[in-house]
Amino acid sequence: MSVRSEAAPRRRANPRLRAAILSVGVVVLVAAMAVDTKVVKIGSPADSQPNAFSPAEFGKSEFPKVQSAVESRAIDAATLLAAFAKDKDAAVKQYGVPTPAGIGVEVSVKFTGVAGTAQSGVYPIQIDGAPSALHVRVQTGPAINGTDLRDATGTIAFGQFVNQIDYQNAGSALNKEMKQEVLSKVDTTALSGKTISVVGVFTLINPNNWLVTPVKLDVQ
Repeated sequence: MSVRSEAAPRRRANPRLRAAILSVGVVVLVAAMAVDTKVVKIGSPADSQPNAFSPAEFGKSEFPKVQSAVESRAIDAATLLAAFAKDKDAAVKQYGVPTPAGIGVEVSVKFTGVAGTAQSGVYPIQIDGAPSALHVRVQTGPAINGTDLRDATGTIAFGQFVNQIDYQNAGSALNKEMKQEVLSKVDTTALSGKTISVVGVFTLINPNNWLVTPVKLDVQ
């Protein structure tokens, strides 16, 4: 006679017990994640990455160098105009610094003239003895546009930065520092009709149209 053995029936897990165990597991996991998570407030010292680019620090450290270089390179407007009239290509080669975009050159210049009526902080300047075809303007803010200060010396290159955003921010930082160190010391809202002396830089594309970003501006 054979004996047939039968497996004991399995007990079905209590659904409530399973739910309780699962809930405990989730709580433990969340607690572990919370312990391992560090909360960093935006703008706090912990928010800054090591070696991250600081536009403010760049502006403060580099603007004095740019300012000094532009002042040392600046050619008198009358001399520059005479050089353009004689041989524009030779003048560009002698006085210009190629721009990163390859369009035009940066030229450092100095002049004294009478400021006209400003439009959005940009003053037309009448330089004594300059031809009527010459249009010289000086931007005084609030907005300082362009990257003339960044590109003026040819020593600040894209390869020095991690990305295009930092490179662009470097130009903005120099403009901002110039406003603080130069333009904040002048009442830029009341220059019309006054004689001013300017040292600055502009992108030369049209020899008769100069939009100058100053590094020095004195009211006489």
